[in-house]
Amino acid sequence: MNYVLALFLPPLSILLAGRILTSIVTFVIWVPAIIFSGGLTHPMFIILAWILIYQSGEERRVRRLRDD
Repeated sequence: MNYVLALFLPPLSILLAGRILTSIVTFVIWVPAIIFSGGLTHPMFIILAWILIYQSGEERRVRRLRDD
């Protein structure tokens, strides 16, 4: 679900992945980039969001394995 959300709203998706500061910085850069480039930079933010979502999932898996 979070990967699909990243297609439309990458900063919100990054926020839901637990990266608060990164989502704020991404939002501040994303809005002007969308306005001035007409959406040409949007794929870059999608890829960033997907990487951060994957990374947070991996961190959860590692923590879960360490606790067992």
